[in-house]
Amino acid sequence: MIAAPVVADVDTLHGYKISPDDTVTLAVLSGPETSGSDTTVCLEIWEPLGSQPPNSHPESTETFVIVAGDGVAYSDDHVRPVSAGTIIVLPKGSVHRIANSSETDKMYAITVMERDGGFEDMILRGSPVALSDEDRAVLGAATGRPTSGPVRT
Repeated sequence: MIAAPVVADVDTLHGYKISPDDTVTLAVLSGPETSGSDTTVCLEIWEPLGSQPPNSHPESTETFVIVAGDGVAYSDDHVRPVSAGTIIVLPKGSVHRIANSSETDKMYAITVMERDGGFEDMILRGSPVALSDEDRAVLGAATGRPTSGPVRT
């Protein structure tokens, strides 16, 4: 039997910080625990001047689609500016981080971790944080749907 699709709504998402003092929040859209997928997809939100610590995924390619804001992507010895519409593909094993360059505005990305490798579990074990109406509106705009409430089918 083929499993039914998992259907979620922007208004039901929860944010997490991997460590309590992090300046980046992640909201899981899909992953091994939430949808049975081998790939994790997240909304990633950087606070003004926020950044992840340098990190690496030995078996996973990580893709970021920047949907709002401006920043800088660091991967090994490479440095690239990023902004809404930029797609960044970080190769397996690269040591990387992305930083928001704005002092006033958040930066947002849809992040895809190919071969999860425990990524979703690490996120869900983090500190829960509420997503703001702004956060939900950015994801709603990225999906072409306002966040006025659940989708009725």
